[in-house]
Amino acid sequence: MRPSSAFPRRAAARAGVDPRFPTLLRWLALLAVLAALTAAGAAHARPAPDSFADLAEKLLPGVVNVSTTQKVEKGAADDELDQFFKEFFDKQSKPSQQRRAMSLGSGFVIDPAGYIVTNNHVIADAEAIKVRLHDDIELDAKVVGRDDKTDLALLKVESKTPLQALKWGDSDKTRIGDWVLAIGNPFGLGGSVTAGILSARQRDINAGPYDDFLQTDASINKGNSGGPLFNVDGEVIGIDTAIFSPSGGSVGIGFAIPSNLARNVIEQLKGYGHARRGWLGVRIQSVTDELAEGLHLQGNKGALIANVTDGGPAAKAGIEQGDVVIRFDGKQVDEMRKLPRMVAETPIEKEVEVVVWRKGKEMTFKVTLGELDESEVATASATTTETPKPAPKPKTGKVELLGMTLSEITPALKKQYELADDSAGVVVTEVKGDSAASEKGLTAGDLIVEVDQKSVAKPDDIDKQIKEAKTNGYRVVTLLVFRSGDYRWVALRIDQS
Repeated sequence: MRPSSAFPRRAAARAGVDPRFPTLLRWLALLAVLAALTAAGAAHARPAPDSFADLAEKLLPGVVNVSTTQKVEKGAADDELDQFFKEFFDKQSKPSQQRRAMSLGSGFVIDPAGYIVTNNHVIADAEAIKVRLHDDIELDAKVVGRDDKTDLALLKVESKTPLQALKWGDSDKTRIGDWVLAIGNPFGLGGSVTAGILSARQRDINAGPYDDFLQTDASINKGNSGGPLFNVDGEVIGIDTAIFSPSGGSVGIGFAIPSNLARNVIEQLKGYGHARRGWLGVRIQSVTDELAEGLHLQGNKGALIANVTDGGPAAKAGIEQGDVVIRFDGKQVDEMRKLPRMVAETPIEKEVEVVVWRKGKEMTFKVTLGELDESEVATASATTTETPKPAPKPKTGKVELLGMTLSEITPALKKQYELADDSAGVVVTEVKGDSAASEKGLTAGDLIVEVDQKSVAKPDDIDKQIKEAKTNGYRVVTLLVFRSGDYRWVALRIDQS
């Protein structure tokens, strides 16, 4: 049987190739067309530049050095140094209780009128701030506003001529593996340029409630703090703020605040002198695998509400303790730490849709956000509360469940564990050292308020909830625990009890 040439003939015709061409040529033309179509649909990767020289020359004038002076207390070690070194100087050290210290950092111009962005930690506790421009002109700077939660600060200098301002870029569009350029003042050496790639995104380094750092291998050292991180278009996509380094020098792991987070904060500092953030009025914690199982939630996504502020936006809308926020203002809440940033970046008094998981089903609420007060705490964490010292065993009736000894609230227990007069729940009076309860951090003095989102007042209530969960085939129960003025949710396994 002879091979048919009908397919290449038809395919060539559809591709605009003359079917009269010889068969081999038609096949080659068809392959060329397919290759072009494949290339057009592939992800576009920007080629490495031959040199960063032109880009660096353009950007260097917009980057500045920031230096500060401050008074620090003089201690015994300083007196010993004075005594040791005074023989090398032809004078005695005068007694003084203070000496001046200097810190060096970086910054960049965002407005020709003299507005400069840097890190808050660069200018913290400063008595005087100096900004040195690329042409070595030195200017006094004043603080327009600062925000310790994102480690950002905005400075203002008065210049006789307009300064060269840099442009913000979109940090969300920068891909892992893209080239980036860092310019700063490492070790006080002055404007230095380093290049690398964007190594990772959304890094949480426990610096604050809104951690969402970009990671880069471009060399960042002490003194680079506050300096810009650029894309190859010369746009600021990050503000260098921290390094991971056992030695104190660059080891290829540096962190930058994303421009999409920083830009919003800087605009707030410029307009109000402080950051104005949206406020939901809840305290939240992560949804672990066991908590997700206990809450009958598919997957461990979302933010579990540990407490709702009385009279706050969430409370007014009907959101309750124990709800799991799974969507906020149309955005999926994949993990707990994303929610504080989502809320903070939402305009105050905006009405948003909040979708929660409550007792096996989704519910949607309309919430009008308030303004976050700096005294509000963004998250509740099981690791932030200190474990109280073991207390003497109370002289009262006890019931042992899940490795814990439980008791109703009595006047003696209120006094012993410093519980409020209106406390409600069941008191934990003892926890076995090898139990699951101990592993979860439960300890004597804790107050169990709810089990599987149902209120409990005596140990028998907890026993009833455990038996009901087992009857329904569940392996985990969730406990709402109150300790030292704070609530948190704890999941305990019951299939092994």
